[in-house]
Amino acid sequence: MEFFRIKKDIPFMRHALVLNAVSLVTFIAAVFFLWHNGLHLSIEFTGGTVMEVTYPQTAPLDSIRSKVEKLGYTDTQIQNFGSSRDVMIRLPLQKDSDGKMISSADQSASVMQALDPKGTGAKLQRVEFVGPQVGKELALDGLKALVFVIIGIMVYLSFRFEWKFAVAGIIANLHDIVIILGFFAFFQWEFSLSVLAAVLAVLGYSVNESVVIFDRIRENFRKYRKMNTREVIDNAITSTISRTVITHGSTEMMVLAMLVFGGPTLFYFALALTIGILFGIYSSVFVAAALAMWLGVTREDLVKGERKPGDEARSDDPNFGAQV
Repeated sequence: MEFFRIKKDIPFMRHALVLNAVSLVTFIAAVFFLWHNGLHLSIEFTGGTVMEVTYPQTAPLDSIRSKVEKLGYTDTQIQNFGSSRDVMIRLPLQKDSDGKMISSADQSASVMQALDPKGTGAKLQRVEFVGPQVGKELALDGLKALVFVIIGIMVYLSFRFEWKFAVAGIIANLHDIVIILGFFAFFQWEFSLSVLAAVLAVLGYSVNESVVIFDRIRENFRKYRKMNTREVIDNAITSTISRTVITHGSTEMMVLAMLVFGGPTLFYFALALTIGILFGIYSSVFVAAALAMWLGVTREDLVKGERKPGDEARSDDPNFGAQV
């Protein structure tokens, strides 16, 4: 299925050096902000108090947020769960004037007093303390998941294509992830488990785009034997643009709907996906494909023993004389 077809190949690789220089600067800036600012971790990683509150009618989330912020809590998560009457409130750890940690019981009591001073409406259903140790375990498990996904993708690409494509694909995927984390570090957006899930989703989404382009490059090496490597890559990217517009466009429409209408619960999840999708397209074209070209991928790396009668390489083809 195609919305359109571009007849003349777009010379993407002609500008690959400049655009990869931009990518390198962006990547270094993201690493700097991660090192200098760090991630603004949610209470799932740092520890805090979780409260479940039930209202007799639809819970006024905006009013709840306003009242909780007046108590001095700036990094809270307040969202519906189960039904519109049930609210989950996540409070970060807080210290009193003497520097001692305020207990979960005292935190929940002060919040309930602010939410329902007369004790006639909201009811506290559950209070739970999430310790920092649990947060450390979650962070470690998330890091392990990220590492295993990267290793799995590299092994898959190595078997599916060739090691040069595997290296190019992994560098492009790491480029996307580091830039997403760099955005969260620079703007100090809250990094929660849902954002971590979005980062892992972007890994799979980005590698899928790279695989499509790599597969078309391999197909073009078989089909257009008189083209050099740069022309083959330009043709592969140009011929997949329509598919990219369909898949990424439809996905981004759904993600934008979550970003605009999903509320605070889904906002940073959708924001991470939006950044990842946009940079995933960019990295698949200008990072992964360009790196594969610079690593020296050739026809003989991908096509072996399939020479058809009448196929002759041009003398100006850099792969002229290579055994296919």
